[in-house]
Amino acid sequence: MVGKKSGKALLRDEGLERTDNNMDLSSWPQIAPINQKNYYTDYLKRDDQLLAFRLQNEEARNRMTKSAKDRDRALALGKQEQGEAEVDGDTVMEDAEEAPTEAAGSKVIVIHVGSQNLRIGLASDALPKTVPMVIARKSAKNESEEEGVEPRPKRLKLDEDEDEEGIEPEKQFGPEFAAEYTSMSADLKVHMRQNKRRTLPNSKEMVINYNRRTQPEHIPEHNDPERIEWTEIPSPAPEYITGQEALRIPDDSNPRYKLSWPIRHGWCNEEAYDNTRFLFLDISLILEDAIKTQLGLTSKKEWPNYSCVFVISDLYEKTYVTNILEMLMKEFSFARVCFIQEALAASFGAGFTSACIVDIGAQKTSICCVEEGMCIENSRVNLKYGGYDVTETFIRMMLYDHFPYTEINLNQRYDFLLAEELKKNICTMLETGVSVTVFDFHLRISGQDTRKYAFKAYDEQHLAALGFFNPSIFDNTAKLNGRHKLLTRSYDIYDGQPNDPTSAAQSEILSAIAPPAPEPAADDEKQTSNGTHDIQATPSRSQQHLNVLNRIQDSEATPRSSVAGSPAPEASSTPQINNGTGTPAPTTDKLSTTLLPPAPRAPSIEERDDVLPIFPLDQAILTSVEHAARSDDRKMRDFMGGIMLVGGGSQITGFHAYLEARLHTLRPTFAKEIMIGTPPRDLDPQVVVWKGASVFGKLNTTNDSWIGRLEYDRLGSRLLAYKCMWAY
Repeated sequence: MVGKKSGKALLRDEGLERTDNNMDLSSWPQIAPINQKNYYTDYLKRDDQLLAFRLQNEEARNRMTKSAKDRDRALALGKQEQGEAEVDGDTVMEDAEEAPTEAAGSKVIVIHVGSQNLRIGLASDALPKTVPMVIARKSAKNESEEEGVEPRPKRLKLDEDEDEEGIEPEKQFGPEFAAEYTSMSADLKVHMRQNKRRTLPNSKEMVINYNRRTQPEHIPEHNDPERIEWTEIPSPAPEYITGQEALRIPDDSNPRYKLSWPIRHGWCNEEAYDNTRFLFLDISLILEDAIKTQLGLTSKKEWPNYSCVFVISDLYEKTYVTNILEMLMKEFSFARVCFIQEALAASFGAGFTSACIVDIGAQKTSICCVEEGMCIENSRVNLKYGGYDVTETFIRMMLYDHFPYTEINLNQRYDFLLAEELKKNICTMLETGVSVTVFDFHLRISGQDTRKYAFKAYDEQHLAALGFFNPSIFDNTAKLNGRHKLLTRSYDIYDGQPNDPTSAAQSEILSAIAPPAPEPAADDEKQTSNGTHDIQATPSRSQQHLNVLNRIQDSEATPRSSVAGSPAPEASSTPQINNGTGTPAPTTDKLSTTLLPPAPRAPSIEERDDVLPIFPLDQAILTSVEHAARSDDRKMRDFMGGIMLVGGGSQITGFHAYLEARLHTLRPTFAKEIMIGTPPRDLDPQVVVWKGASVFGKLNTTNDSWIGRLEYDRLGSRLLAYKCMWAY
């Protein structure tokens, strides 16, 4: 019988004894334990520890210290002068008084950039200066002579055996426009009869017959009291000309100049440029000339003493904002810069604390509800039409009805100015103005005699403005050309997803008008959407995933962003593709297949570049108000009673009453509350946004959104997350 072994013997004999060979357990570096004392630190957890807020506090302390010193100095000087003045028996305090202070806002430049006009001025000015947002550069041909440039309004291309004079005006714009125009005319006639308004059965024939036989009257230039002073090209010819002078350059000038509009439809005009640097260079040149000529600041050495308030749209693009901030800080060297949204600036200018702002510009219309000095994010809507679309549609309708000046082309400068004048003087939303009326206009071309035309119009003046409520009549074919060709989307630095602002109201509108997105085809090999073979998938897994994803997106108020537009992964992780087949090459490594990145889901509605936000104005306003009210009946009534129209596109006669009637029809339960307001104090609707931004620029003591030079040099555009008054 074997004796019982001790514990030490078992460890020694069985090999269970622990031995220490003084070697580390791993080659990985050993991390020391966290210091227990620092568990509850508040480092960078309070706002006053950030650089932006520290500089604000230091500035406030310095201001308070300076005011205290000035007060003590004034008291000391006052006592001293009082003792010296006792001899004369008079108290003289004139030397103790400080120099007269400058007017509030006299050192603040307010800039509002639009698609057609730039409004700029000092915050102390009563009204801004308006400058066309255009630049003319030397070129071999002007904008209307270049090859491939279609005339505006766009007309059908003729066959080789068909000349331009042989085609009938009714067929110049295609059957779709003709059917839409005829339908709108018939609906208007029915509506007028219902309202007991008299209509002549042969009104169209009267207009066409008169326009066919009318001939222009030639007036010598010296007999024209309103002749245009065209821009004379000096010698040597400058490389570029901006503003109103650029629009007055003769089309046949020597040398030729080509017009460029860097902002179109509220976006950067990426189609007309090949380089981002040239795009923002033109914007900076227009702003620079406006500051020098309109504000009188001819020396750039004075600009560092000025601050700048820049107005951006409610649904902005972060890439555009960061580039503008860099331009204002580095090229213009302003002391401080701050940004304000258009809707908030309009509420400042009108003095409203709660309102639904409808801003109708030249080429875009923005809608946003403002409450207590903040834009409601989910109520923001941006539509890509405006007053210029009304101008172009009006000219198309007049040409359809045998307009006597058949050669009109909005790409030519004098025709563009003429069309804007006709739209301003003739278009109306009042049904009482729909009658056969004779109008006349003067065509002024450089180097030619003035021609006076007479023409008749019937319902064109009303139907063109109705395009706001039936935008399919507008020409929307080229508005998405060049989209994101130069300026890519802004991506989050942490998750790589697009982080441009979105809105539930805008998403609802885009979802209603968007065509279905192309879905990846599911084949028999259970191929996933990124082109890789899913070995472990069941036959219906891919389709189930897509269905669940669609249900999630439909149920969310604001669709989530995706990484569909993010940069592609490195080549090492990209599956190999067979030459010319478009199918992935077979792989034998199961581990490499399972570790591939997940398939990117379909892009959200805001990330699709094939959807143009075109929607009836009255329905878009109701969509914005509903998302702002959030099913609150009281807020709904407040916003319905506080709709305010601003912008140049809202100046059409009778537009307010017509919009109010449309809203009454769509929401009869709120008929008593619906009210369309105008800016108070007879303020021009075109300058309300600028006026509000100027008021905002005067709030130096309560405005914490200024970005200083020291802050920008250290943190750059990251400051916008702390300085903007909204969630940037």
